[in-house]
Amino acid sequence: MPSGVAFTSVVILGSTGSIGQSALSVIAHDGGARLRARGLSAHSNREVLVEQARTFRPRFITLTDPEAAASVDGQLRGIGVEMLSGTDGLVRMVQDPETDRVLNAIVGAAGLRGTWAALEAGKVVALANKETLVVAGPLVMDLARRRGGTLLPVDSEHSAIFQALRSGTAREVRRVVLTSSGGPFRGRSRRELQDVSPAEALRHPTWRMGPKISIDSATLMNKALEVVEARWLFGLEPDQIEVVVHPESVVHSMVEFVDGSILAQLSPPDMRLPIQYALTYPDRVAGACLRLDLSRAFGLTFEPPDRETFPCLDLGFEVMRRGGTAGAALNAANEAAVARFLDGTIGFLDIPRACRAALDHHPYDSRPTLEDLWKVDAWARQEVGRWRY
Repeated sequence: MPSGVAFTSVVILGSTGSIGQSALSVIAHDGGARLRARGLSAHSNREVLVEQARTFRPRFITLTDPEAAASVDGQLRGIGVEMLSGTDGLVRMVQDPETDRVLNAIVGAAGLRGTWAALEAGKVVALANKETLVVAGPLVMDLARRRGGTLLPVDSEHSAIFQALRSGTAREVRRVVLTSSGGPFRGRSRRELQDVSPAEALRHPTWRMGPKISIDSATLMNKALEVVEARWLFGLEPDQIEVVVHPESVVHSMVEFVDGSILAQLSPPDMRLPIQYALTYPDRVAGACLRLDLSRAFGLTFEPPDRETFPCLDLGFEVMRRGGTAGAALNAANEAAVARFLDGTIGFLDIPRACRAALDHHPYDSRPTLEDLWKVDAWARQEVGRWRY
């Protein structure tokens, strides 16, 4: 370890998912020089979580599913790891005085609670849970300001923007451009998407992700949620955010400045890079990430998104402009609709229809409290759960 450099104690929420496992890969490669696991959490995947605990020896682990937590009894004996459960356990880990950074890799609106608890304690949050800002962007950013917390992006697109923005001031930014791979159905028509199966939609051409995020990539809902996240994370106006399809997934996003200069962050599609940057920021350190091989010829393609075939993208821009409860309604409806598509009770094209209906009919409030947002979240899930298409 370099002289004078203290290690960073990291709590990973959602450590058994793809982002969480990539984060543990970063910590393992670091070898304890700069990064150490302080706490790990999962909802119900007790087998993987216990194995992670045995490997990384964190101070705590938490299972938010009480039944799963109860079944772990005795499996951690002798390794010095304390077993916690439920939301209270999660809060205890992130607010522990010795926790330095919290990487929130929980999928969905459920991740908001962990972010909120960490920011209440003034922690640095490495945010992979975009739903935190989609659902409650203004409230979360206000909480961070009041409590002295910090949000650092982990999504590859927002990490790229964050890095490029260091080259200029806010008033010098003309726009940011988020890139999208286009997902597995890039180039197809709506008619061709009428009968696609969950297995087809899960087959992402570039990234390996969990099922919910993979379906969001197929519908372009992931990009819809990301434009909302960028709005609040970087304090941008809605007309400063654009999306372009870039199937190679090498340019992770770009910032255009008022003089016409465009700065982009390029790297192979490897989530360990933005994760490591968020965990070691403001430093850059050597890591195990893939390197871009500039000795071979390759091309970079950019094209506009097909908004007619993939209407979810426009829903994100609408939510970004409306604010209020719109983000909570869109996100909850999408989570419920994706779950129904994966279990075969609705079709692929029904996902944007369900989200459109939730936005149109939910009890909109322009200045909601956190409690109001959870009520809209519950309403949208219930409505999508009982709708027939």
